[in-house]
Amino acid sequence: MQNLENCPRCGTLFVKSLRPVCNDCHRAIEEKFQTVYTFIRKRENRSATMMEVVKGTRVEREDITRFIKEGRLHLNQFPNLEYPCESCGKDISEGRICKSCKGSIESGIQAEKREKEREERVKEEERSRYTAYHSLNDRLK
Repeated sequence: MQNLENCPRCGTLFVKSLRPVCNDCHRAIEEKFQTVYTFIRKRENRSATMMEVVKGTRVEREDITRFIKEGRLHLNQFPNLEYPCESCGKDISEGRICKSCKGSIESGIQAEKREKEREERVKEEERSRYTAYHSLNDRLK
């Protein structure tokens, strides 16, 4: 038996196959996409910002952001469209997180590496202290 699920958008029961939403919601999403795409393809709207597209199409910002993240709208063709960083919400035009969030994540990773290396050195120093036998040659070195 195929997967029966409730549509996350409208709650109706549907057979989930390739799409995560029911056919009616899928059609509505496609209509919104076509509305947005038709709007920004016009020469005078190619440099529109996100808010201008939202006002001009009456499509919600979250839907437009989803189209960008799905790769259906390419920002290199529309340079003023920006979407929120997944970490802090600041508007960005590429990637999933902004440069400042990326920097803070990288610095956290570096700090974690340094801490781990320090702990390894401490363990190695402790191991080298607890030897039972020292030869005269070891003391001369």
